Amino acid sequence: MYFSKNNNFYHGIMFHHFHDKKKHKKSQGSISKDEFYKIIKFVGRKNILNAKDFLLRYKENKLKPNHLCLTFDDAIKCQYDIALPLLEDLKIKSFFFIYSSLFENKPDLLEVYRYFRTNYFKNLNEFYKFFFKICDKDLKQFYIKENKKIKSIKSKFPFYSMNDIKFRLIRDRLLSKEDYEKIMLKMFNAKNFEPKKYFNLLFLKKKDLFNINKLGHSVGLHSHNHPTLFENLEYKDQLSQYKNNQKILSKILKCNKNNIKSMSHPNGSYNVDTFKVLKELGIELGFKQIMNIDRNMKKINNSKYEIARQDHAHILRMMK
Repeated sequence: MYFSKNNNFYHGIMFHHFHDKKKHKKSQGSISKDEFYKIIKFVGRKNILNAKDFLLRYKENKLKPNHLCLTFDDAIKCQYDIALPLLEDLKIKSFFFIYSSLFENKPDLLEVYRYFRTNYFKNLNEFYKFFFKICDKDLKQFYIKENKKIKSIKSKFPFYSMNDIKFRLIRDRLLSKEDYEKIMLKMFNAKNFEPKKYFNLLFLKKKDLFNINKLGHSVGLHSHNHPTLFENLEYKDQLSQYKNNQKILSKILKCNKNNIKSMSHPNGSYNVDTFKVLKELGIELGFKQIMNIDRNMKKINNSKYEIARQDHAHILRMMK
């Protein structure tokens, strides 16, 4: 049984990566079409609302504790190739949260980095070992300083290994974006890896996004170029991020920008300025990426911009 006292409230289920036996290789956290179907069956197809219905019921205060929706972040091609056909078979319309710089041929390289570490190393720990070695910082002192944060992340995301957590903290809190990219470029060069060769494999195209919308799924905002720590941006930069995002997506979808009503926070990062920006742009529903009361929240679904989401990896653990 999926629902318990720990998740007996309406929420989204968050998906990212899928694999098959054709072009999308298995990677950390990815699931197959069969596993996707089993998750839907486990949480209960009858509990899953279509995205537009979920939004409407939220606005009318009619969502029940067992109501769920499915969400997909980051404009990843494997979602289109593997998850979308099953969604259509089961007549489930979902939220797809899309960042937009990739449609200017300037994608955030997060997916490229993921592909690189999955396919150019024997295993993840070999990648981490190489990364930690190249990182010219006092990591021991950094880990001591961030000990509370490490424990907090492990508590919220128990499926992360300790190296996963350390890597993310180094990337997000110790290094500047430029320093991180320099390290990754060194690693690319060491392995003769050319990132642009993989853009078509990894990212949605404009026609894919148009088709997702045409099929009745809800396309929402996810920033323009997916900053790692969105909350560190000034108000004007946050506004620019989401204005560009809204403008580009509405142009691709051939719709009025005001038709885009939903969003999810990239990397779960936001602050009060983010809420002001989203209100200004007419966004009516936003998703975080945790199932906890965090920050200064008073309740789980603390505001219309802080709707909880369950990571599919946690559901797989529940199913074992």
